Amino acid sequence: MNTKVKILLMIGSSASIGFGVWHIFVPRLWKWYSYIDPNATELIVAVRAINVFFSLSLVLFGVLNLLFIFNGNANRFSIIALLAATCILWLTRLVVQVIYPQGSLYPGLQFGMLAAFTLVSLSYLVSLAYIVFEKKIG
Repeated sequence: MNTKVKILLMIGSSASIGFGVWHIFVPRLWKWYSYIDPNATELIVAVRAINVFFSLSLVLFGVLNLLFIFNGNANRFSIIALLAATCILWLTRLVVQVIYPQGSLYPGLQFGMLAAFTLVSLSYLVSLAYIVFEKKIG
C-alpha cells in the first residue's frame, strides 16, 4: 500500500482514537448533566450510554483501521468495507456539524470543530478513493 495512504490513515485513525478518548471525559468537562433535570434519571442514563458507545466506536474504528492497514493480512475488500464505514461515520459527523453546529459557546470553537471533522473525513475519503481506484496487481 502507498506510503502516503498509510500516513493519511495514521492521521485519521489517530484523530478518531483521540476524539473517542476525549469524548469519554466530555460530559464531566462540559458539565452536560447540569443541563438535564436531575429527576430525568433515564435521560441521564441514556445520554451516558450513547456517549460511551460513541466514544468506544471512534476508538474501535481508529484501532481497526490501523490494524487492517499495517497488519498485512487484511484483503482489499475488507479494507474498503472498513474504510467505507469509517467514511460514513465521519461524513455524517461533518454534515451534522454544518447543519447543527456545536461549539458556539466559545468563539471559533465551532469552526475549529468543522475544520477538524473536515480534515479527518478527507484523510479517510482520499485513502478510500486511492484504494478503490488503484490498479490490482496480478
